[in-house]
Amino acid sequence: MALQRRYRRRHVRFLLERRTIRDRGNPMDVDDTVLFARYRFTRLTILFIVDIVTEKLDSALTERSMALTPLHKVLVALRFFATGAHFRLIGDSLGVSVATVCRCVFEVARALVRQAKKFIQFPREESTSSVKQGFYRISGFPNVIGAIDGTLIRIQAPVSNEQDYVNKKGFHSLNIQMTCDYKFRIMNCVAKWPGSVHDSRMFRESQLCTAFENGEHDGFLLGDSGYPCRKFLLTSYNAATTTEQKKYNDALCKTRVIIEQTIGILKRRFPCLHTGMRVSPDKASLYTLSCVVLHNIGIYKGDIIPVDELVAVHEENLNIYEPGDGNALRDYICRTYFHEIFLF
Repeated sequence: MALQRRYRRRHVRFLLERRTIRDRGNPMDVDDTVLFARYRFTRLTILFIVDIVTEKLDSALTERSMALTPLHKVLVALRFFATGAHFRLIGDSLGVSVATVCRCVFEVARALVRQAKKFIQFPREESTSSVKQGFYRISGFPNVIGAIDGTLIRIQAPVSNEQDYVNKKGFHSLNIQMTCDYKFRIMNCVAKWPGSVHDSRMFRESQLCTAFENGEHDGFLLGDSGYPCRKFLLTSYNAATTTEQKKYNDALCKTRVIIEQTIGILKRRFPCLHTGMRVSPDKASLYTLSCVVLHNIGIYKGDIIPVDELVAVHEENLNIYEPGDGNALRDYICRTYFHEIFLF
């Protein structure tokens, strides 16, 4: 009798706790405008993303029914990146559990980061000239191949080294270094430093700085006053006194603003980077890099406002002048390109 009662209780518990199969339907069976608003990409771009990450997703066979397809996994991840909402809200909207949302976001982000070298890279030597022309067209600043800046991504307080992640504004964050070209394409991203780390240290200890020091890139980066002025990283004059220096500062500011606009576009497209992520620093770094990959994919597929055709400009070879430090190079460019006879 005791065994029968135990069996009966176990059977009743099974009936009460048995898994319910949710009807997920087809999330892409909506209007194109609604689809873009929900996932920040058009239909063809979403299918392109699915195609490049399918092989990298965990696709082991399972005996459980209703396994998620790569398309569903990508849509779950894009939904998180596009809203920054709680996993429970995303799961309710797409018919999956909280654990499934967490797992899908991580798997898709990891698959995207594995493709990062294909989509996040500096221009090749043959295309460097067009990048310089694009920057020159903005305000006449010569030989520029990139603009650099840092941005803060809010995260939850980590368990270890919590004080290192408190930035100057008083909240926990990562400090992300980004470099972009004139088309808002991100060419380099470093997403590993705590929020208290200064921009200059991030650049000084980055592989990008080492590459410029070794002469691997022909051109300049433009940065704000948070960076030191070097032969390959130009900043503005702190106290411009001459007309040439004022015009130099004005041209640098108009050209360098492209990185601030790029960061703004990135955070508007993926609000999870703006509102913050309730995850550990490692996952926040992973999700940030995956959003950068998605941003560049959007540019590659034309999912943003197209850039006007470039106007060819004359580009002088600046390699004939080899100054001893960044201040000397800055003075040379100021005297040569921003003399008062030039009007912008």
